[in-house]
Amino acid sequence: MSKILITPRSLSKGNHPDLEPLRRAGFELVMPTPGATPTEVDLVKALPGCVGWLAGVEPVSEAVILSAKDLRVISRNGTGVDNLPLDAVEAAGIVIQRAEGTNARGVAELALALALAGLRNMVPTHTGVKAGDWPRRIGSEIQGAKVGIVGLGAIGATMAELCLAVGAHVYGFDPYAPDGVVTHPAFTRSGFTSAIAGAKVLSLHAPMQKDGRPLIGAQEIAALGHGGVIVNTARAGLVDEAALLEALESGQVSSYAADAFHTEPPELTALLRHPNVIATSHIGGFTDASVARSTRRAVDNLLNVLVSDAV
Repeated sequence: MSKILITPRSLSKGNHPDLEPLRRAGFELVMPTPGATPTEVDLVKALPGCVGWLAGVEPVSEAVILSAKDLRVISRNGTGVDNLPLDAVEAAGIVIQRAEGTNARGVAELALALALAGLRNMVPTHTGVKAGDWPRRIGSEIQGAKVGIVGLGAIGATMAELCLAVGAHVYGFDPYAPDGVVTHPAFTRSGFTSAIAGAKVLSLHAPMQKDGRPLIGAQEIAALGHGGVIVNTARAGLVDEAALLEALESGQVSSYAADAFHTEPPELTALLRHPNVIATSHIGGFTDASVARSTRRAVDNLLNVLVSDAV
């Protein structure tokens, strides 16, 4: 029986109903680390004999791909492939499939929630009340505020629509998104610098730059409106952490909210320990609806490749 590796944490306990089409098609499902992120050793051990891989965001090394002698397709249950060694995958002749847009609503809703939490100082206020204090920090409303969005793919465009729905003025930057990706009187398609300048909220929905440098450094942070909120549900490396910590200390940034980290669980750095940092455990697409949509698409993509190969 041919095998398919299942590694997303939301699926690897094996009981998700949308995995059943794979079993009905005659595949054995391999889940080496139920509910947890597999290591390189786990993957190298599990991949031999697997023709398909329903993959999550776990880091994948070239050594892992070299061990996958039978693998024909990697099907992501999301959009990003930053975790894959793309040159090695291409050299091995392995097809990559993505479940594009399926978790956009879940991630965008979390991004909006984090933006609102930052604007209203919810985390330090919550912490203070739980400690027996009565902190009352004046907050800001999103209605009428400038929201800069970097990246207008499915997630960024959905975030733009949500912010527009609550009365924000949205400036969106994306050199690759099609014309008309967002249409609204309060939406402006702008350059990178214009999207950031004076923004009360900056929401990041972009891939890493090819050279690995942060997209948001000291200069970009200084261009935000004073006391701005930065929301990062995309990639930890998009923001220069040293510059961000300095901006949090000075008040130039009032809140930083992150749902993506270099390693997961993350090291508790000085940045993550800062009282004005909101950290969530990579839950953007972890809703029942997003998981179901992503799983169905990823399963369909696997079957489309593997069944057509068998015909």
